[in-house]
Amino acid sequence: MLRITSSALDGEFTPVEPFVYPTHIAPESLRLLPNKPGVYIFRGDHDAPLYIGKSINIRGRVLSHLRTPEEARMLAQSRHVEFLRTAGDIGAQLLEAQLIKELQPLHNKKLRRKREMCALRLSDTGLPEVVFAKDHDFATTAGLYGVFGGRRSAMETLRSIVSEHQLCGIASGIETGSFGRACFSRQIKRCRGACVGEESQQDHATRLMQALETLRLIQWPFAGAMGIAEECDGWRQTHVIDHWMYLGSIDDQCQEVARPKKRSFDIDAYKIIIKPYFAGQFIELNRAVA
Repeated sequence: MLRITSSALDGEFTPVEPFVYPTHIAPESLRLLPNKPGVYIFRGDHDAPLYIGKSINIRGRVLSHLRTPEEARMLAQSRHVEFLRTAGDIGAQLLEAQLIKELQPLHNKKLRRKREMCALRLSDTGLPEVVFAKDHDFATTAGLYGVFGGRRSAMETLRSIVSEHQLCGIASGIETGSFGRACFSRQIKRCRGACVGEESQQDHATRLMQALETLRLIQWPFAGAMGIAEECDGWRQTHVIDHWMYLGSIDDQCQEVARPKKRSFDIDAYKIIIKPYFAGQFIELNRAVA
């Protein structure tokens, strides 16, 4: 029987009584868990992946799962816990998102879903329209706003923007109707009147573009792949990024990463990568991308 006290939890918990590990989960797999960044995988019978998570403290995070009653079903199916180290939180986030899509673990329902990725774009007529990643390269196409998991999500966001900025439902394309008649927002005094001529079409178009600007999708600004470096206890790891795709990580043991045969924009990777990009953490690579 394997027990844990508050001292072994590195301050994450302070239980009064010693905690008893579930006996059906291999004790050795729990003892080996490091207090370092990385990804962990709960595995069940026949090594089936049940749940994948990430943390800057793998051991502390896994132990928190063992103490969570809401996760009893997943824990009852678990037989051992596997881990993969990274040099920091960015690498852990990227590896987690990649592995969830590759392994399709039973209990990671959110990130393992296949998404019909789309974005908003202003058409030639100036009306917002929904365009899909299967038809456009989101990494290089200009004038895209937001990345959404489906048309419904994109339109809900557009409606929120129209309401927040007192835009016209007709001039913004979320409401059918003809100019000269008040849109619904105008009727409840939430539109400045582009539909009835009290605001010029040009002024409305400018305000619409300004409102969408916070969602603007950044085009990949580099000629090739770039890196994001992280370091932990003297171990330096560089995460290779190209056109907002995570290709893998390199260090002294791994000198190369493989480029996928087909480029595929990944909304989850983009949301992780864009933060270090804006923070100026991208570096040039001195190693190969095959």
